[in-house]
Amino acid sequence: MSILIKGGRVVTAADDYLADVFVEGERITLIGESLDIAADRVIDATGKYVLPGCVDPHTHLDMPFGGTVTIDDVESGQTSAAFGGTTCHVDFCIQGKGQSFADALAGWRAKAEGKQVIDMGYHMAVTDLNEGGSLEELASLPDEGITSYKLFMAYKGALQVDDETLFRTMDVAAETGALVMVHAENGDAIDVLVKEALAEGHTEPHWHALTRPPELEGEATNRAIQLARIAGCPLYVVHVSCQEAVEPIALAREKGWDVWGETCTQYFFVDSSFLERPNFEGAKYVYTPPPRPRANQNVLWDAVRSDVLSVISTDHCAFLWEGQKSLGRDDFSKIPNGGPGLENRLQMIYHFGVREGRITLNRMVELLATNPARLFGLYPRKGTLAVGSDADIVVFDPKKKVTISAATHHSRCDYSLYDGTEVVGTPELVLLRGNVLVENGELMGSPGIGQFIARAKFGEQLAAGRAVAA
Repeated sequence: MSILIKGGRVVTAADDYLADVFVEGERITLIGESLDIAADRVIDATGKYVLPGCVDPHTHLDMPFGGTVTIDDVESGQTSAAFGGTTCHVDFCIQGKGQSFADALAGWRAKAEGKQVIDMGYHMAVTDLNEGGSLEELASLPDEGITSYKLFMAYKGALQVDDETLFRTMDVAAETGALVMVHAENGDAIDVLVKEALAEGHTEPHWHALTRPPELEGEATNRAIQLARIAGCPLYVVHVSCQEAVEPIALAREKGWDVWGETCTQYFFVDSSFLERPNFEGAKYVYTPPPRPRANQNVLWDAVRSDVLSVISTDHCAFLWEGQKSLGRDDFSKIPNGGPGLENRLQMIYHFGVREGRITLNRMVELLATNPARLFGLYPRKGTLAVGSDADIVVFDPKKKVTISAATHHSRCDYSLYDGTEVVGTPELVLLRGNVLVENGELMGSPGIGQFIARAKFGEQLAAGRAVAA
């Protein structure tokens, strides 16, 4: 199958020009002006942007948490992603206590089998190096295409690891070419604050933020940076939400250290006041780190504009408001942490970032596609438009108006963080490796079309063809 996309405005992290894009099979084979070449299908992209498919490095699909499981499995979550112009994501394989890494990976791969709508990889979330996976087994994962390790510095008694486990994992990463990711909050201090709040009778959703203050995110961020510096491994700080965490990342990057940070779409738009909404509606905005005071939103825009923060992800971790979030109706600490967002990242960042002049179009592509592909061993197969790259392409209509609504999104979640928000600009057509995945509001691809991508080690490039069936 060959496709010729004609007359569009081709936008990458570095370039912005009018051109035609020719796709043969799964890859881009030619880019140029007024191409005179036969194709099985011609797509007129006049007046549209032609963008690389977005890459989301931070999602949680079919994940057990807080006595329940996220409402989006691989099929529904990836369908939502596809409609939002995301063609590849990296999800988290979470090691259970006492579980080997091989068993953990086999279980998570089984959840995805036959359901994949887009391409995906996995991070390994390390929770147990004592009775579970060994350091030797951990060291073998990058050779299997699992080239990033995630550690939680919070969620005491569940996912949280101690500093010894964190540092030992960093040592392994330094030797094996893996990237260490941290959820940076001081879980011990948070545990004390939560217990104190509950003892005093504070049960409402807004206490979720009051017991996870920004100083504890800043402290853990700085601690992880210093430990990574000693271990000699690259560090990626996930879901940065506040000035207290931005500042140590900025300092490390100013010094030239191997430290990167991401923030998430919701932190630009949802502030701590949302948690105070009546009738338990505040529970919709219980995710971690929590929504922060509004002043942090400008801090984050400045950080992504200046490359203090290098990626915008979604941390899509969706639970139903009725039936799942309601587990914590009488105790904020039992509200499952997480929110939806996979479908709306490109729409929200384009409208409020590019259209309103906060970032450039090239920077948007860099934040949503190119940088995550580079950092997580997917580039140049993913994250750009170039000869030889996978034909993961979004034809984007910059003038179409859309009202975001849970009634029309493709997640199984019963609410949207951005419900009622009007945006201008939305994907019109999405290709996955040369296959028409979404067109005119319809899913054209079938579950199973997506592939598992064995990713390159940190700092290396991904050659064509390194993918296996789910």
